[in-house]
Amino acid sequence: MELLILFGSFTLLLLIGMPIAFCLGVASLATVLYMDVPPVVIFQQMNSGMNAFAMMAIPFFIYSGDLMLRGGIAERLIAFAASLVGHLRGGLGQVNILTCTLFGGISGSAVADASAVGGLMIPQMVKRGYDADYAVNVTANAAIIALLIPPSHNMIIYSLAAGGNLSIADLFTAGIVPGLMLAGSLMVAAYVVARRRGYPLGVFPGWMMVARTLVIAVPGLLLIAIIFGGVRSGIFTATESSCVAVVYAFLVTALVYRQLTWESFVEATLGAVRTTAMVLLVIGTAGAFGWLMAFLQVPAQTVAFMKSVTDDPVMMLLLINVILLFLGTFMDMAPMIIILTPILLPVVKAFGVDPIHFGVILILNAGIGLNTPPVGSVQFVACAIGKVSIGESMKTIWPFYGASVVVLLLVTYVPAFSLWLPALFR
Repeated sequence: MELLILFGSFTLLLLIGMPIAFCLGVASLATVLYMDVPPVVIFQQMNSGMNAFAMMAIPFFIYSGDLMLRGGIAERLIAFAASLVGHLRGGLGQVNILTCTLFGGISGSAVADASAVGGLMIPQMVKRGYDADYAVNVTANAAIIALLIPPSHNMIIYSLAAGGNLSIADLFTAGIVPGLMLAGSLMVAAYVVARRRGYPLGVFPGWMMVARTLVIAVPGLLLIAIIFGGVRSGIFTATESSCVAVVYAFLVTALVYRQLTWESFVEATLGAVRTTAMVLLVIGTAGAFGWLMAFLQVPAQTVAFMKSVTDDPVMMLLLINVILLFLGTFMDMAPMIIILTPILLPVVKAFGVDPIHFGVILILNAGIGLNTPPVGSVQFVACAIGKVSIGESMKTIWPFYGASVVVLLLVTYVPAFSLWLPALFR
């Protein structure tokens, strides 16, 4: 009965449109009241879910991304990407994908990627004759690359949800190859769609222009090397690297690019505070929800159920992917990771799947869910910028969605794509 109240109230509240954080919190509170457990337990678990030192990295990475967004880095990355791939078929679509990949290594957030790059690229693409749905779908799908490559906030959340024993440096490293694979597959899809629609070829500006735009973009791109290199080499932890990222982002945007004004600095600070508050509230309530599931022995029951369904690892992984893609249609990413990691990680371990490998599978699944209604937050941002309806964009998203699913299947069934690079650094 407790599980019925927990999942039933959560589903009902979600269907009537209540924000995900309140769905999780109210469902947890209703369950403990039925169990005659003191309600203060829920608030203790919320505090416990947020009160982890490694969690400090999230607000600082968000802040550094906001500073870079308002400090001119996005425009310089676009210029570099345009000089490198702008001459290909459907050039602005290719520029969009490459820029999202580069900016994702700075922001670590799919929504920030869609907002920053989409805000500049989508109007420009429409102005130059590209269909709005094409511009929106390229942006929305490319934005999820940020979830895989360092400094992905969600890798940190997964590490904590898995008990805090998984190396964040290994998780950062594990996502690089799948992230680049996703970028490559989306560029192929963008090329195919552009060729079908008759979008023009561009003119290659020459390697001197590529070198010039690269030099201008280098101060921003160095942030990627500082974060990844520092964490991977052990010079500083992920939390310390996030603080270094903020200081570096401020110095670059204020002193090198000289584009960070006092007003934009205040906007970046307030924006980071608002985003952090929303993210931590979701993390806290999801932590309470996850504690209740552990208390009610949901993980153990799930392992027993999955083993009763199949003893084939291939079918088990396929079933988990289907479940994750379905849940991604109505669950946001952070609560999905926090709730499902304690349930599914024991399952995949029982079938011999490496936890680092499973982290990449889980995050890629959740990322694809960000482009799937009714709770596709990245798709909502891109559609709002492109001024097209969700229904209109969904009609033509399938080549990009298909490319993402192909990468998901490759990453799922070829563990080396995720595990080769971390093993190389050990």
